Amino acid sequence: MTTDHTSHLDFHKSSYSSATGQNCVEVAEFSEGAAVRDTQHRGLGHLAFPTAEWHALLGAAVPE
Repeated sequence: MTTDHTSHLDFHKSSYSSATGQNCVEVAEFSEGAAVRDTQHRGLGHLAFPTAEWHALLGAAVPE
């Protein structure tokens, strides 16, 4: 999934990112899902995921 409307996305640093500023990702939630980008390379764009895929990723990465 991709979107050409990146200017409206409100990215924030993931709480799971490194405290030292390395290996950081930023996430922006939007009505159709979420987008992820590398904090150190914002200009390279982002990966967008539909809601179902985003929830599946979070469910697998963050055990309850």
